Amino acid sequence: MAAICTYWISTGLLVLLYLASAFLYATKKDWVRSVLVELSYPAPYLLPFMIVVKIAGPVAILSRVSVALSDLAYAGIFYHLLLSGMAHLGVGKPKGAMPAAVALVLLTASFATQNAARDIPSPYAPAFAAPLSTLIGRTS
Repeated sequence: MAAICTYWISTGLLVLLYLASAFLYATKKDWVRSVLVELSYPAPYLLPFMIVVKIAGPVAILSRVSVALSDLAYAGIFYHLLLSGMAHLGVGKPKGAMPAAVALVLLTASFATQNAARDIPSPYAPAFAAPLSTLIGRTS
């Protein structure tokens, strides 16, 4: 039961963080562009793409229309957070890396406990979390 609660809480917070970030990117474009330029990213090209990705990733994880797509979203978010944190550290702004560090913790908790909360297990998630169907006694 703890793994199921951990999954839904960490996933919910991660989704909120990503959707809030997408909203910020969409509503404060000039400020986001200036931050991206400070990090040496091509802001005009990257900004629209990041808005779409910051919405599509969490939707793929929550909807789980495909386990493979969900796992791909986890991987994409992992690399995005890792590179985001490293970019902020690289330009000497460690405070800017804090949201990425918090989100990495949430992402790890969500990924590690997803098999406990979802009926169809991910082949890549750790084996210690049993699928929900085995916890409720469902037989195939």
